[in-house]
This record gives sequence, structure tokens and C-alpha cells, in this order.
Amino acid sequence: MSVFEDPMKNADKLKEAMVLGRVYRRQDLEGFSTAVDRDLKTLVASGDVRKLSGGLYVRPRPSSLGPLPPEDREVVRAFLKTDDFRLTSYNDFNLLGLGLTQVYNTYVVYNHKRAGDFKLGGRHYKFRLVPAYPIEEVVAPEYLLVDMLSNLRRLPDNVELVLRNLKNGVRRFDRAKVLECLERYGNPAGRRLLRDAYA
Repeated sequence: MSVFEDPMKNADKLKEAMVLGRVYRRQDLEGFSTAVDRDLKTLVASGDVRKLSGGLYVRPRPSSLGPLPPEDREVVRAFLKTDDFRLTSYNDFNLLGLGLTQVYNTYVVYNHKRAGDFKLGGRHYKFRLVPAYPIEEVVAPEYLLVDMLSNLRRLPDNVELVLRNLKNGVRRFDRAKVLECLERYGNPAGRRLLRDAYA
């Protein structure tokens, strides 16, 4: 570094290049700084940038209550380096009214690149490799039904109660849509459970 270079000034240039709320991988920032590690260290120390995990950084949006955490979808996008994933939660299954009541604090990420449990920015994410998933944030209840049945054995709720409720409640769902979702997204366990429910 030249004796005339001001490290804080260089760090400020990097900060200004970072969009508020956007999550960056370290390598995404190399084009904005000739000493990216030094400048990131300076910005993290000043509180202008937050390190989420190894190699992930965010310039938090300010609020009256302090810096806001980045959106979960933004964290996952940067981690996977793609927009091709589905961010979901087993909590969504509670909306089906089939007896599920457990509350989860872990997001599930359906994707084609990574599998495993990761803690990113203080939140837990369970990455699962699955062959197909809808990418729309809002999905039909018929998809949720198929997804729930495909995951039912992973849930700590009373499975037998859910299956009893399913026998009585399956008619509330559009059968054609259920079968379409089953064909596109279901697994053998889900197909078996739905066959029994429709029997």
C-alpha cells in the first residue's frame, strides 16, 4: 500500500459499492477493491458491514431498531450462487389443517447444488437436493399437501393423527391438482399415502 493511501478511504469506496441488504461472497467484491480482505476487515470492525459466515458479507439496511438482517432468500442466493432454489419451511404444513402443530425455526432449501445443514448469519438452513420443485414463493395447497406427505416421516408430530385427518380431509383439495403435483414433485412415500387416503 502506498504511504499516501488512506485505508479508511479505500474501505469507504468498497462500502459504497455494496448495495444495502444485498449479500455478497468475498469473491464478488474483489473487483471493487485492491485489498478486499483488509477493507472488509475494516468495515466489519466499524459495523458498516456484517460477516454472516465464511466468505459471506452484507451491508445491513439501517432501521430505528438497529441494522436489519438480510432477507433469507438473499442469504441463500449468495450461498448457492444461483436463484434456482425453493426456500420453504415445514411450518407451512400447519396451514393445511391436518393436525400438524409443531413450530420450526429452520428453513428448508430445495436445490440442485448443496445438501447439508448450515448456519448462515445466525439462522439455520437445511439444504436438500431434490429433483424438482416450484420456484414460485406462493404455492397451491395441493403442492403443500404433496410436499407434507413426502416429508411426513421427518416431522415430530403425531403421524397417525395426520393420516386419520387426511382420510377425512383429502376431498377438500382439488384432486386433479393433487395428482399433477404428485407426478411432478412427489416421492414414493407420498404416492403411497395419497393412494391410501383416496382408497
